[in-house]
Amino acid sequence: MSLIQNREAIAACEQAMQQHGVDMPLLRTEGPVFCEPWQAQAFAMTLALHEKGLFEWSLWAQTLSDVIKEAQQAGDPDHGNTYYDHWLHALERIVMKVGALTPEDIAHRQEAWREAAARTPHGQPIELTEQN
Repeated sequence: MSLIQNREAIAACEQAMQQHGVDMPLLRTEGPVFCEPWQAQAFAMTLALHEKGLFEWSLWAQTLSDVIKEAQQAGDPDHGNTYYDHWLHALERIVMKVGALTPEDIAHRQEAWREAAARTPHGQPIELTEQN
């Protein structure tokens, strides 16, 4: 995804979320839009699954809104640093809701990543093996 496509997708997401009363964090005027590579990957996965027809964008915006509101009610101070954690939680919730994955599937993949991270030397990319 190019930077222009990325910004266009973010603008579309922001518009959809505002319709549900949720604001996206402010974008930086210089530098990357995402603070960590996993944030861009979660964003891209969400767009790809939507484009493949797994869910409607209104369901996405409502689910993300719900996740953020639940986190705030649970004490999230909403400084913007947890936004993509909520994004990922909303994506997990949607793929389970539409039946694409089960909670067990997600738990298995989380454990596979933990194991892969534990055996990966510091500074090296984490890679899953076929057995994970």
